[in-house]
Amino acid sequence: MGEATRLEIGSVDRANQVLRIIGKGDKERLVLLPQPVLDELGTLWRTHRNPRWLFPNRRGDGPLDRHVLSNTFAAAADRAGIRRGVTSHALRHSYATRLIENGIDIRVVQILLGHTRITTTTIYTHLTTPTRTSLHTLLDRLMTGL
Repeated sequence: MGEATRLEIGSVDRANQVLRIIGKGDKERLVLLPQPVLDELGTLWRTHRNPRWLFPNRRGDGPLDRHVLSNTFAAAADRAGIRRGVTSHALRHSYATRLIENGIDIRVVQILLGHTRITTTTIYTHLTTPTRTSLHTLLDRLMTGL
């Protein structure tokens, strides 16, 4: 959450559809931004037009407090009917898991998440139901006719 609250307007590169994030230890990483997300960020910015912060506080003189963002996230989950296990980290975990399930190389996921060690990223490689189903289908095809 802290990374998100400190995003500055200059972090968004619309031309290349990327977001520059400064993470732990001042490590920089680039995250791809799909066009619908860019459009939403543009709409959001037009509502506040803060010259520096993507998510400004009420006074506009600093970034949004991470607790405010966390509470807003929890309230949105509640409105969506999601009652348990809702954290920003769960969202990050789902994102990484879906990338891997859809065939994105684990090293790419490592870079997107900003992990230094690949072993940190491997926690997202657990066998989910879609992965197991896909694996069974592949194994069935490979073993047909033996």
